[in-house]
Amino acid sequence: MTDLFSLAGKKALITGAARGLGRAMAEALHEAGAAVAVMDVLDGMERAAAEMGRQGPPVHAFRADLGDRGQIRSAFGLAVKALGGLDILVNNAGMHVRKSVLDHRDEDWDRIVAVNMTAPFLLAQLAAPIMLAQGSGKILNVASMLAFFGGVNGSSYAATKGAVAQLTKSMSNEWTGRGICVNAIAPGYLDTDLNKSMADDFRRTVLMRLPKGHFAKPEELKGVVTFLCSPASDYISGAVIPVDGGYSAR
Repeated sequence: MTDLFSLAGKKALITGAARGLGRAMAEALHEAGAAVAVMDVLDGMERAAAEMGRQGPPVHAFRADLGDRGQIRSAFGLAVKALGGLDILVNNAGMHVRKSVLDHRDEDWDRIVAVNMTAPFLLAQLAAPIMLAQGSGKILNVASMLAFFGGVNGSSYAATKGAVAQLTKSMSNEWTGRGICVNAIAPGYLDTDLNKSMADDFRRTVLMRLPKGHFAKPEELKGVVTFLCSPASDYISGAVIPVDGGYSAR
């Protein structure tokens, strides 16, 4: 049974892995046996990669602004070369601007669309030919429960995460019959830097509705990520799985 969840010998690329949820996801894949390449623009990425790579398979770091298509293409090529191939792509990187629709600036909208929606599309477009040629692969996108609800003061974030959910389904329709499983997780409220700007009164309101009673720690998503990137999920594709402590069921 344990072999079903093993990623030994696999090669994985994950974006936004310098800290928080992305770091935990990269650790999960590495702990399951995969060689990992992390792609991020934040300081600390190289340190995170070095810490993860002290034991087990190698971990590589590649700096790229995921709002820049040229940097994405360049870093992707370097990552695949360093890994010696690609079996798993995790599109995790994301941005959020907490502003009302009327207060959104053009640059807010354009930046979030580029990082949250265009980058996952482009990276999947780059990864798929490799995976199709070998007849296997896993693409895991990170949506959000705001893909279902819309949220408040986060129109660009909700719109792009809704798009990620639909991209997941569209890619699955095109590639699953040719060996690539494409899925997404929709995380709920997490104790990450992205949520530090949340107002205290709103945080209390969320906790009152949250059956688990606490915001998730990034490590609590390791299991579902490993599952969706492993042979254990080979018959799952096109799914958008809430990982929200029961929030969406209330």
